[in-house]
Amino acid sequence: MALTVIIAFTVLFLFGFPVVLAITVPAIIYVIWADFPPELIAQRMTYALDSFPLVAVPVFIFVGSLMNQSGITTDIYRFAHTLSGRLPGGLAQVNVIGSLIFSGVSGAALADIGGLGRIEVRAMVRAGFTRAYAGAITCASAIVGPIFPPSIPLIIYGSVTSVSVVQLLVAGIVPAVVYVVLLMVTVALLAYRYGHPRSRRWPTLREVWKSFLPAAPALFAPILLVGGMLLGIFTPTEAASVTVVYVICVSLVFYGGMSWAHLRFALFDTVKSTSAILIIVSAAALLGWILTIEQLPQVFTRTILSISTDPLMLLLIVTALLLVAGMFLDSTTATLLIAPLTAAPLTLAGVDPVHLGIVFIFTLMIGIVTPPMGLALFLISDIAKAPMPAILKALLPFYVPLVIALAIIVVFPELSLWLPKMLR
Repeated sequence: MALTVIIAFTVLFLFGFPVVLAITVPAIIYVIWADFPPELIAQRMTYALDSFPLVAVPVFIFVGSLMNQSGITTDIYRFAHTLSGRLPGGLAQVNVIGSLIFSGVSGAALADIGGLGRIEVRAMVRAGFTRAYAGAITCASAIVGPIFPPSIPLIIYGSVTSVSVVQLLVAGIVPAVVYVVLLMVTVALLAYRYGHPRSRRWPTLREVWKSFLPAAPALFAPILLVGGMLLGIFTPTEAASVTVVYVICVSLVFYGGMSWAHLRFALFDTVKSTSAILIIVSAAALLGWILTIEQLPQVFTRTILSISTDPLMLLLIVTALLLVAGMFLDSTTATLLIAPLTAAPLTLAGVDPVHLGIVFIFTLMIGIVTPPMGLALFLISDIAKAPMPAILKALLPFYVPLVIALAIIVVFPELSLWLPKMLR
């Protein structure tokens, strides 16, 4: 019956049903067919949302929306431009640095694209870059958001697998930096090949300081957030609330205030985004309960361990599975459906659960820039006003640093585990 439910979900999804319905309809039919009490459906779906770590999800979404409304993103971009505009690739490098800075508060790839994306694309087109290339580098650089703290996907992964969210967030720092370096090298090589424009001169110290001052309050936010968690002052969930208060305060003091209209829009945007995520969480929890009843996790564990007991080999198998899943499912759905099945057998085989979490989320993030699902592609196509095929063609060189970064993260677990081990 577990396989029947999964096949039904797959068929409904391929026929264009929304993910929530594709998950929920087979699950409800199973509950009725198995003669369970109907009230069990509501019980299992609401029980999944009774999670303290999940509280951080809407709060971090609120933080990103507040930053967009307060104008902080403009100052972040201006500072990134001053720092890296002279590097080979010019505004493309600014795009990468800006995404790294913004990811320290937003925690999501689509938030990065929706927040900084419009500013970045507009500036790059004005400087002479094609709309397709501007959209492609914006997508590629946004990948850093979900692995650099605070990361909403890592928080969801931690809540599903009971892995320490603090250690997961800290573990993402070094892999995120590795990916950013590889991306900047790729941008530089493309700049030399195609003669992309860049700033005419390096900035003076005075210019750097002048652009740094307006951005300083925003730059301090990730330091406050990560530092507070490392020192044990607050949990990731509490860190989200602290960041909200901090962003509101700096908006009022340093960024000309925040109107009630801006605050209302940010709240409304947060409710919409949070609802889309949590309704999938609750639906997937019902499906997960059914799979547990049917003992699918135990069967999957025995099957995958029968293939190999080598941790690296199992990690490569799961990575390949996630690459395919990420092409069709959004990261939240894929995490909720696949993580409970894969975490146990790989941990039994000796894969560190924190390292697995970083590999898991980074692999799924490749899916958001890969057809046919490719949520980031749809969003950036609208923002950049460029056709999807053109963006995909411009994006092809950036799959190279993505794959290299993934290989490095998989093969060298210490890159992810170095900082978390300092906390243990």
